[in-house]
Amino acid sequence: MAAIGVHFGYTCACVAIFKDGRADVVANDAGDRVTPAVVGYRETEQIVGIAAKQGRVRNAANTVVKVKQVLGRSFDDPETQTHKTETKCQVVNKKDKPYYEITAGDQPVYAAPEDVAKLILHKMKETAQSALGSDVNEAVITVPFEFAHAQKRALREAAEAAGFHVLRLIHEPAAALLAYNIGQENHSGKSHVLVFKLGGTSLTVTVMQVNGGMFQVLSTHTDHSIGGESFTEALAQHLAAEFKRTYKHDLSSNARAMMKLMNGADMAKHSLSSLESANCFVDSLHDGIDFDCNISRARFELLCSSLFNKSIQPIRSLLEKAGLSTSSINQVVLCGGSARIPRLQQMIRDMFSDVELLCSAPPDEVIAVGAALQAGLLVGRERLAPEEESVTVDVSATDILVKEVDESGAEQFTVLLPSGTPLPARRHHILSAGGKLSSLCLEIYQRLVTEQPEKLAKIILRDLQPTEENHDIDTVVTMKRDGSLHVSCVEQSTGRTEAVSIAASS
Repeated sequence: MAAIGVHFGYTCACVAIFKDGRADVVANDAGDRVTPAVVGYRETEQIVGIAAKQGRVRNAANTVVKVKQVLGRSFDDPETQTHKTETKCQVVNKKDKPYYEITAGDQPVYAAPEDVAKLILHKMKETAQSALGSDVNEAVITVPFEFAHAQKRALREAAEAAGFHVLRLIHEPAAALLAYNIGQENHSGKSHVLVFKLGGTSLTVTVMQVNGGMFQVLSTHTDHSIGGESFTEALAQHLAAEFKRTYKHDLSSNARAMMKLMNGADMAKHSLSSLESANCFVDSLHDGIDFDCNISRARFELLCSSLFNKSIQPIRSLLEKAGLSTSSINQVVLCGGSARIPRLQQMIRDMFSDVELLCSAPPDEVIAVGAALQAGLLVGRERLAPEEESVTVDVSATDILVKEVDESGAEQFTVLLPSGTPLPARRHHILSAGGKLSSLCLEIYQRLVTEQPEKLAKIILRDLQPTEENHDIDTVVTMKRDGSLHVSCVEQSTGRTEAVSIAASS
């Protein structure tokens, strides 16, 4: 049985196929094994990938980049507002959701983030099916560990709209471990693995405990202020300074010239991962002037030295949070395109001098390979019982909160299950409310560390008998190992009950 694994990243997407017992990444129609997650809208068509990325110089207002950043988010979400200021494509509010305003045709059209993601995922499906030579649709899609319920749901819906039958969403660190067959051997015993993922716009470091095929996340850290684009930007600024020194023209206020320079810097950066020097040539950069500059790897490493230090800095604090030292780690897995950079790899080797560093598979492909292996495992089983799953969510990825009203009438949130709580977990909470009330509304939320709480469900207790004393509502929240929630409420004086279940997104 054949199956597909897809890694849908912030800046790039990668697809692998499982066939004849092995997983392989598939090149797209341009011959590239990784496709830019960029969609360019033109008057009569939409283009996806490298052509859209290169065409952004001329068509920035109708080119969508980093759509994953706003997928499943509301318009007022801080991440959406950040995205709105960074993108050249207009982001507008429609029914409290972000939409891209496309002005390529006679009339403006509005594209939801899910519509953009669908086009990218459809490109991945076409690429995979072209290699398989058949209409295989079964797929496993990877998601960041910190993705909220709504984000996972939006990604799943986009994948299904693209024609995939989504077997499961799995976390990116777990996919990276599967790609190296970690935890799949038939021997017992615990081991600790550090997954270092440095993508285009974000850094994620995760410490996982592996025990007989079960992956437990002990600690994780994500930083959206550092990524491959940070290194490209540093190199582009250096090239702009070289242009100014040579031609006495300042490019900093010329958005189009800086975008062309970013494209050139990006290609040079990729070359420097395998070569000691790279040439950056930009045709007609400014006032018809062609720009040609040679960059050595040593110069690039010097320009980005502070950024490299920032990239590996979270590792020690994360280990400390998990109660581990560098010597406690058995293996380090590198993934994400920027983990290719030789200087970064050497810095991590120096930190883990006696630890196996796994980077034999291209870091920007390894997550897709793991997803394909998981997809092959799932299609190979006729009946998959929950206890047979090899990849599980073993800690709560988000805070689970209840919203209540205090004595002054102000709303307040109480954390019932903090992120990182080992699963399965069960928590009791007594909610008190005024005795004169005849009904009560209890709202359950989830929250990532830096975000506003997102409502998951609400429970209404009706027809309560007025009393002189407060109503005491005994609330029990249970989260299963797969991430699904069950919330039950009992009004203690009358025994009236209500309950709600919230399915896991994956």
